[in-house]
Amino acid sequence: MTSTTPPAPATTRPSRSAPRPPSPVPVLAHVMIWGGAAAVLALWWSDTPSVVGASGWLTGAGRITGLLAGYACAILLLLMARVPLLDRAIGTDRLARWHALGGRCTISLVCAHVLLIIWGYSLESHTGVVDQTTTLVLHYPDLLKGTIGFLLFLVTAFVSARAVRRRLPYETWHLLHFATYLAVFLAFGHQLSDGADFTGNRPAQVVWYALSIVVATLLAWYRFAVPVRRALRHRLYVTEVRSEAPGVVSVYLSGSRLAELRAEPGQFFRWRFLTRGLWWAANPYSLSAAPHPTYLRITVKASGGHSAALARLRPGTRVLAEGPYGALTARRRRTRKTLLLGGGVGITPLRTLFETLPGEVILIYRARRPEDLALRAELDGVAAARGAVVHYVVDEPAAYSSPLTAGALRGLVPDLAERDVYVCGPPGMTRAALRALHEAGVPRRRVHHESFAF
Repeated sequence: MTSTTPPAPATTRPSRSAPRPPSPVPVLAHVMIWGGAAAVLALWWSDTPSVVGASGWLTGAGRITGLLAGYACAILLLLMARVPLLDRAIGTDRLARWHALGGRCTISLVCAHVLLIIWGYSLESHTGVVDQTTTLVLHYPDLLKGTIGFLLFLVTAFVSARAVRRRLPYETWHLLHFATYLAVFLAFGHQLSDGADFTGNRPAQVVWYALSIVVATLLAWYRFAVPVRRALRHRLYVTEVRSEAPGVVSVYLSGSRLAELRAEPGQFFRWRFLTRGLWWAANPYSLSAAPHPTYLRITVKASGGHSAALARLRPGTRVLAEGPYGALTARRRRTRKTLLLGGGVGITPLRTLFETLPGEVILIYRARRPEDLALRAELDGVAAARGAVVHYVVDEPAAYSSPLTAGALRGLVPDLAERDVYVCGPPGMTRAALRALHEAGVPRRRVHHESFAF
């Protein structure tokens, strides 16, 4: 393990900021999304004087599902555009869950649109389904490209299915998922050239173009232009890799003007290490030390090929960092008392919050064995400096184990129901924690968690 001895993480004084009221952005986002869907339905309604016969009902339903699918594509891309306002107020993982749910709905709408339109047109023209499909694909404007886009949508849906995703490395899935951009691009043209609701309707065309241009601009700016600009400005590179626990290492990074990143404790970046075998993947890792003007630090557990390879990084390796992202920050705090509940390497964002959150803070850190308690010396130092309490819970030996239940949590934190609770850990531990906190009477609005299992 090579070293250039970066400064040790400094102990930061907790902020004195008061708890903030909930952000209105999530509610406004819901209103705007569903309001847009209602406007799409209104477009069909205003352009449809009557519906006659089975073919009319089928093609009408096909038009509605097509309009909603086109609108849903724009919303899906907007949710993943990494717009700072949405990311900080709603949270990256919550946006990802909305995106995943919306993706399933969009694929259903796209499939329904294709089947209903073909069926309705075949009834209207008294032809077979195969002949009608051939006519539509080969003779209607832009429908050949639309068909290719449809097939790409199906490929994306297949690789995103839970059973398939479990067998794919994150990096491979993420790369294949980019096919969605091409699918949306290919399908866009036929909406305006073949869609009865747009033909001859200039205002509707202008609005549809405007929606697409705004989303494309946000994607291009925040997903591509901003990361490139920051890479050139901050010039991040690895300074040291330190072992913290079995299979766990901390990576120290330095660069120029790091304070301008405006990272907050609890946030993460998507890191791309420009070395052989790692340069093509950008994986999310949380900061494990409070942001410092001269260095940043992440702490990573070897749970796959990418994370295991970080232990072999050499000082001087260039790094591209996209971010900061995430809303697991002090902004979510509603009370002056906080419980931090972490498991495994999920301690990394909580370690920064443990040091910087104001008020009375208790930390519960769960791991399989005592030697798996990464950053324990730092946590003990922070606890001593601010007069806070740390509870270490391990599965082995059994004498120090404790079930993750409402009763066990109340035993460690008697005033649990009065606190904000930040949770970060493996998916199984997080699910058990959320269930226990609900049973313990902690209101959902005061339970804050973030998952990187996108």
